[in-house]
Amino acid sequence: MIIVKKDSEIELMREPCSIVRDALLLAEEKIEAGMTTSALNKIIHDYIISSGAKPSFLGYGGFPAATCISIDEQVVHGFPSNRVIKEGEIVSVDVGAFKNGFHGDAARSFYVGKIDPMRKKLIDVTRECFFKGIEGICIGSPLGDIGSQVQQHAEANGFSVVRDMVGHGVGRHLHEDPQVPNYGRKGTGVRLKRNMTLAIEPMINMGGWEVEIDGWKCVTLDGKPSAHYENTVVITDNGVEILTL
Repeated sequence: MIIVKKDSEIELMREPCSIVRDALLLAEEKIEAGMTTSALNKIIHDYIISSGAKPSFLGYGGFPAATCISIDEQVVHGFPSNRVIKEGEIVSVDVGAFKNGFHGDAARSFYVGKIDPMRKKLIDVTRECFFKGIEGICIGSPLGDIGSQVQQHAEANGFSVVRDMVGHGVGRHLHEDPQVPNYGRKGTGVRLKRNMTLAIEPMINMGGWEVEIDGWKCVTLDGKPSAHYENTVVITDNGVEILTL
């Protein structure tokens, strides 16, 4: 069931979404080669707590940390650990915060130091895919238009779109209906309504789209790197408002 929010509920969502936004800005500021993913997770965890919110991911389905930190071939759901971040790696950081009875959810892919130009292009195109996905989207748009626009941009740049992981509705629950694929055909799917809230999250691979999933583990089947970019958005009278940017 798709939950359409009241105006008052959208206002309550703004704070956790702002906390997620600022947590990701903090991650971008603090990430450096030589630090562990566990250390980066602690910085974000402490920030969320200091903001009066709860980390959405901590304990969710048994997930052990406040953030998902995924490196290179890890698409999503990477566990923070003693793994050391190296120069030139793609580091995707996914953050959720719960406050006022609502969740905010967003992700970014970062790198430190020098990076291979193709890896940099993958990060840039993944971010562009998000904005292409919401281009022209408004009340009454078919949901499939988002995925179609993401897929076209990714493939036009020589990359592929993960099929097995998708975006989702978000609100009082971290994952709500509808699912929001990053691929598909224009003109298909449910029609978007005012105050629907979605976590739109392109996951784009340098190689093939196939992934291997085992529990939380999600890695590219060919071992090539992946990038991730996500925002929580709300459908408004004027189109799409990004709550985590």
